[in-house]
Amino acid sequence: MTIWICGTCGVEHPDTDQPPAGTCAICADDRQWVPASGQVWTTLDKLSAGGHDVVHEEPEPGLHRFNREPPFGIGQWTHLVRTAEGNLLWDPPNHLDAALATRVEELGGAAVIVASHPHMYGSQVSWSHRLGRVPVLVHAADRQWVRREDPVIREWSGTERVLPGVTLVEAGGHFPGAAVAHVENETGGTLLVGDTMLPVAAAGWVTFMRSYPNRIPLSAGLVRRIVDRLEPYEFDRLYGLLGGKILGDAKGAVRRSAERYIEWVSGANDHLG
Repeated sequence: MTIWICGTCGVEHPDTDQPPAGTCAICADDRQWVPASGQVWTTLDKLSAGGHDVVHEEPEPGLHRFNREPPFGIGQWTHLVRTAEGNLLWDPPNHLDAALATRVEELGGAAVIVASHPHMYGSQVSWSHRLGRVPVLVHAADRQWVRREDPVIREWSGTERVLPGVTLVEAGGHFPGAAVAHVENETGGTLLVGDTMLPVAAAGWVTFMRSYPNRIPLSAGLVRRIVDRLEPYEFDRLYGLLGGKILGDAKGAVRRSAERYIEWVSGANDHLG
């Protein structure tokens, strides 16, 4: 039996002898897209067959991130948060090959695997099995999007402290269960945001979208709710799923960006159009 991977979003599907029929449900949703040429399926074996490199960075002590070059699927960066009681594998890779797995294992593997939202489920079950069948946490509101079910999956909602100093926060917006991971540390706190928000070209700003590829905005109310849910947490740095980051006054940047966004989508600046 073969584990099939969607060629567009990179999410693993059930292991069967033939590719799934039809299109990937995650990509058929208005937050994603199916190529005009049609659905494409690949496998973990094909993805690990060579022709790519593993990029490994340590942007701050205790935080590592990985990417595939050239990228596959959405091309997300995976983050590994190290703690004294185990590691968090955040936004797991959409591929699993020996070089990447060895690097993760050398850093202590993972005690828990969490995707920020369904687009980032990647090869979460395959990674769990590789790392000793560690728990894979899926937000209860988004469970319908899980393509490959497995006993390692456990639901969560609201907030959950998964490791010492590491808390999952239900932010919503992009998906009902879209989450961020807050990491307490001695240098002001760090926030891993998936694409609950996305750092943009102008330094010190983020934006918010229901769909980034299809340019569908969020409402003012949903953006306000995201910011309110993050208010109890202090964070000076922020890392997004495509490699963007804010390395100073990140909480202030989120507040300012939200106010700017809300003004534009609510019509406060219509006189400037």
